[in-house]
Amino acid sequence: MIYFDSAATTLQKPPSVARAMVRTMKACASPGRGGHPPANRAAEAVYRCRQEAAGLFGMDDPQRVVFTSSATHALNLAIKSVAAPGDRVLVSGYEHNAVLRPLAAIGNIRVEQAAAPLFDRAALLESFLRRIDGVSAVICTHVSNVFGFILPVEEIGALCRERQIPFVVDAAQSAGLLPLSFPRLGADFVAMPGHKSLYGPQGTGLLLCGERPVRTLLEGGTGSLSALSEMPDFLPDRLEAGTHNVPGIAGLREGIRFVRARGPEHILRHERQLAGQLVGALSQLPGVTVCSGGPEESRSGVVSFCVRDTDCETLGDLLAGEGICVRAGLHCAPAAHRSAGTLETGTVRVSFSIFNTPAQVRQFCTVLRRLIR
Repeated sequence: MIYFDSAATTLQKPPSVARAMVRTMKACASPGRGGHPPANRAAEAVYRCRQEAAGLFGMDDPQRVVFTSSATHALNLAIKSVAAPGDRVLVSGYEHNAVLRPLAAIGNIRVEQAAAPLFDRAALLESFLRRIDGVSAVICTHVSNVFGFILPVEEIGALCRERQIPFVVDAAQSAGLLPLSFPRLGADFVAMPGHKSLYGPQGTGLLLCGERPVRTLLEGGTGSLSALSEMPDFLPDRLEAGTHNVPGIAGLREGIRFVRARGPEHILRHERQLAGQLVGALSQLPGVTVCSGGPEESRSGVVSFCVRDTDCETLGDLLAGEGICVRAGLHCAPAAHRSAGTLETGTVRVSFSIFNTPAQVRQFCTVLRRLIR
């Protein structure tokens, strides 16, 4: 099997991830629920992961690293803390449904999109600049999950800080892959999953929090201030009601340690090399249109393409039958496809991880050439 769907989930993990999860299941209870050794070991495992994440993302206070079940969970916390009915919210034209659907669920929000051609960072920044005055919040993905387009989030964050506008970053496709500094982003919240480029297990996520007040989605036990009927007003307890996924958090810590040891820059360079190899090969195939372009700094290791007169989901199924795993369709991001002009067709998406090789890219192209013929 060749696995080229890491933008959805990195299937291949460092072996230390599974080992940590099994070890934790055998030895740890729940943090903050007792002073016995299993509870203390759980608390230590959870805090060590907070420290590891804070180190990767340049945060001084690990307590502002909040554990969630996914990037979607983290985005819901962030979005519902900065947006309310009647607001005007500015987003990019490349957002995932994990951003657009929570905004729709709040109701009576005027959502505006900063539009720009694919891989044109300057045009996108100019579009944000034209629309930003008077908005209640800005929410922006760091990297498009469909096309690998790296958006100018640091520059967008600077626009928000100048105007004191809340800023939320969806780092689902960048955390662990791009160098990501919470202070440099200048965001109020940064949301991310554990199971993609952080190489952790599914069911884990992180919300990096600044100083802005945050609203709860869940209320319940935290192991702290139990006499109160309200949730604690301090982080991370305010946002971590209920029992932690301690095995998942322990596995996530090992994934983050792996990323820090390799270096996001090295991982990004590897994925870009594979993407460049693939784009070059696809450009030689008849009837194939590749969604690529722009300078290297505007692209990650994701490649989307279409084949003339071929349904992309049918092609995805045919590739799966050949033992090659890709993603085909709209990728839960119709806005991104609308911006790129591929809403009617969708695309076949190839996305890499550190564990993929040039030989796998060559084999993929050989199979694709045969299927096209």
